[in-house]
Amino acid sequence: MVTPETMEDRNGVCLVVEDNEGDAQIQYTKSHPQGRHNSRPDWSNGQCVASVPSSSMLNPRFDLSQCRAQLEREGFQIPFEHMEIPLKTALDVPSVRRYMVFNSAQFQFIMAPLLYVVLWCAVFSSLRLIITVSDFWVLCLSVSLVSIILTTVIIFILHHSNNKVNVNLDIRLVQVNEMLVRHKLLVGMADWVRNCTGNMKLYFVYWDMSPCLRALTESLEELSFLTTDTQNKLKSKMSHLVLVTKASAGDPEARSSDVEEEGSDEQRPLLGNGNAGTSTSSNQQKDTELTTNYTLVPDASLPPQAKAYQLLMTYSAAYVKLLVSERLSRPSQHRLQRSHCTAAPLCLCQYIKLKLLQ
Repeated sequence: MVTPETMEDRNGVCLVVEDNEGDAQIQYTKSHPQGRHNSRPDWSNGQCVASVPSSSMLNPRFDLSQCRAQLEREGFQIPFEHMEIPLKTALDVPSVRRYMVFNSAQFQFIMAPLLYVVLWCAVFSSLRLIITVSDFWVLCLSVSLVSIILTTVIIFILHHSNNKVNVNLDIRLVQVNEMLVRHKLLVGMADWVRNCTGNMKLYFVYWDMSPCLRALTESLEELSFLTTDTQNKLKSKMSHLVLVTKASAGDPEARSSDVEEEGSDEQRPLLGNGNAGTSTSSNQQKDTELTTNYTLVPDASLPPQAKAYQLLMTYSAAYVKLLVSERLSRPSQHRLQRSHCTAAPLCLCQYIKLKLLQ
């Protein structure tokens, strides 16, 4: 679990750094002069800095060298270990690439007519056995209407699920964003169909996290007297965000996860070792492995700022996905504070407040 310690000066710029032991911390430091690093005054939160399309629909990969060239042209100097390595670890995995293919918007676009044909045949054969219709065209019309309705419902459910946090893609990019947020960047992957062609891209968006961190921390501090209710809300709305990891039984960290469930929370990174859930043994193999579930719900004992940082990182990639695909909308019945993002009706902290705290 990330434990932020803050020092705020009059400039109040939020950076994320690591200490010698590898634990992430949040610090407020003075901004760099213009022309150095990533603190350009012409960038505002939500602006797309770079985007890289996938190389193929059947084997989606992203040209990270092209992405680095785009970022360097915009003045973002990012170390190799802060971008390429975590991105390859998150996305350049055969199982993840297969998931990207079958979960892509173009694949769903192709499957829609096939789904309609399958449903039409199934409904037609079922109705022929149940009822007898004298006019064949009436039966065909009825079957077509039912098939269209069922196909529309299924497509709507799939489309609606894309607006939620995807554990297999968005959550895998959280570790990348923990690195890139130091350079005032967030990354996310968006996918939609345009002109019957799939459009899967990796987007890098400029984002200064300090305003959202302060605003969300203040909101959690205001709810501190309702700690139990707030924690129940988080558990209810984030119950599906569970990571399953495997570790060797000889790994001392895996063995001690059950013993030090609470004592080591503040020394764990956000995704690598989150809040430990249940641990079950699958010792049917030659080398015994421990399968451990980690929930991304912030621990109740954490201070408000640590909770705010964990929530911001958890939903960062999903927010970028909705931002670049223009699927963010401000509910008319809610009055929120001024957005920290000029490119969208909701900034990241407001998105989290609407999703989790209301």
